[in-house]
Amino acid sequence: MTRYTTLNHIVLPMIAWDPDRPAEWINDHIAMVHATSNAYVVAGDDGDVVINTGTAAQGPKVREKFERLLGRPLEVAKVVFTQSHPDHVGGWQVFADPGAELIGQRMFPQICAERRMLGPFFAPRNANVIAAMIPPGTNSHNWFDTADPSPLTTFADTLDFSVADRSYRLISVPAGETLDALAVWLPEEKTLFTGNWAGAIHGALPNFYTARGDRDRSIPGWLLDCDRLLALQPDVLITGHEQPIVGKDRIAADLGKVREAIAFIHGHVVRGMTTGQTLPDIMATLRLPPELSPRDGRCPPHWIARSVWEEYAGWFRQERTSELYPTQPSAVWPEVVAMAGGPLALAERARAHLDDNDPERALHLIEMAVEADPGDRTVRETELTIYDALADQTEGKIFDLLGWLEGRMIATRDALKAMD
Repeated sequence: MTRYTTLNHIVLPMIAWDPDRPAEWINDHIAMVHATSNAYVVAGDDGDVVINTGTAAQGPKVREKFERLLGRPLEVAKVVFTQSHPDHVGGWQVFADPGAELIGQRMFPQICAERRMLGPFFAPRNANVIAAMIPPGTNSHNWFDTADPSPLTTFADTLDFSVADRSYRLISVPAGETLDALAVWLPEEKTLFTGNWAGAIHGALPNFYTARGDRDRSIPGWLLDCDRLLALQPDVLITGHEQPIVGKDRIAADLGKVREAIAFIHGHVVRGMTTGQTLPDIMATLRLPPELSPRDGRCPPHWIARSVWEEYAGWFRQERTSELYPTQPSAVWPEVVAMAGGPLALAERARAHLDDNDPERALHLIEMAVEADPGDRTVRETELTIYDALADQTEGKIFDLLGWLEGRMIATRDALKAMD
């Protein structure tokens, strides 16, 4: 059995919700509540600005924590959402005081509408990736049922306002974790709120693609967004999780390293494209230099490489004519398996690849064998062993990949139990 699990990944403590953990001061006027995604209040004598509100279930407690820390009721003037994911916006109704303005980036309503429209599609896909974290027989549909903030003020590029004699600039950064992401800039005090624009984990690779699926974000666009934010030279960086990052030099170094890593991946893909390499070759030959090694995160570098390729070239690789037709290779796998000697022959060959420390090749063979005979115990046991080896290869570092493999292992064990 694999040594690794998403339940031990570094992201789990970052998103853990403790109803009893109090709000805390970042400085003398910015307060923070640790939630699934952190919520913040910039306090002022003539009005407070709330930045993100936790989930719908967390919202009332989030407000209570802020008010206990402040020693007074909140006087909410503005509620700003750094993106439309429900862990950022779910508690909005608790903060929507009379006269409070709710603000999101221009794409916010469209992304919310798409989440509702595609909830039945994405909910089970999301459950496949977090299978180890949810009770059997449940799914994550509630994630897609969160009410949308309303009425909502939106903006395209920037929006400036003042509350309690403090200036704010909202900056659209649509190439990060969501197309409706924004950053909050407090120019007088050089403080920057970025939410999950650079991903949920500071210092990891940005979350350009999740295993559940999502709208494509632009990698070259993210590089431009990063340059724009780095040019502000913030002294304090406040993200969606963990503690703030303090110090202009440290922030520049941290973000600069991530930027270099993304630029390296982008350059590797473009060189491969312009010298005739295939996408699989580009992905297989990508190696980040040791000095650009990121923190453990959500996606491996080769996923980002694929996103770069498809952003520029789309889905048709021009490698096989069959790419242009709806009939998939798996449609003929049972015939191929039969000609190869049957599912057990492929399972045996897959185990040989495992013995040669090549679980990716083994995976291709076992997928064919399972397609041909999903009820064969030996085939399914081999499948489970391959998933286990692939999970070990992650070393517990890549949450989405490990989560997907855990989900496949759970499904395969269930299939084996059904044979008893």
